[in-house]
Amino acid sequence: MSSTQMLKGILDGCLLALIAEEEIYGYELATKLKAYGFADISEGTIYPLLIRMQKLGWIGAISRASTSGPKRKYYSITPTGAEELAAFTKRWHHLSTSVESILKEDD
Repeated sequence: MSSTQMLKGILDGCLLALIAEEEIYGYELATKLKAYGFADISEGTIYPLLIRMQKLGWIGAISRASTSGPKRKYYSITPTGAEELAAFTKRWHHLSTSVESILKEDD
């Protein structure tokens, strides 16, 4: 299984966490993910997730003029998105603790 397949289930939570920090546009999200070590995640992966999260009501978007080109769509977290982020964080902590416990047994 590739790391991209493993990440599919957690990218929503990672994106929500970054969006919760500040209003942010898509390319900037991709750049931040790369800075955190997610080098294989492209904008082509991120944008469909952002559209889906918008449809779910987890994030809102607003277009703003850019100083360097066309308008940019900035994303911000909604109260529903904040609830989903809290739920994701709880699930992630439980899952990561369980996986770490199993992997330590193999040492």
